Amino acid sequence: MSLVEVLQSDNYHLIDVREPMELEMDGHLEEAQNIPLGELEDRKQEVVNLGGKIVFFCRSGNRSGKAVDYFKSQGMTDVYNGGGFEEMKKALESH
Repeated sequence: MSLVEVLQSDNYHLIDVREPMELEMDGHLEEAQNIPLGELEDRKQEVVNLGGKIVFFCRSGNRSGKAVDYFKSQGMTDVYNGGGFEEMKKALESH
């Protein structure tokens, strides 16, 4: 399923894996929950409990890719890399 299809499904959650100071400097998306990449393992249950499709994003798509890899290794299948913050913002505006 492509990112566009996920965003059109309306059954998704956005998780920004950037650090809080990055959100302050570069901006954030109101609908996104911030869980820094370094905290994901400890906060795994929060993500699992969200249900639906989970879209991770960060500054460039690298850390969100690591988040997707981690959750896939934990058996989750509905996890997606939304790429960088600017890409995610544009994807949301266009859907």
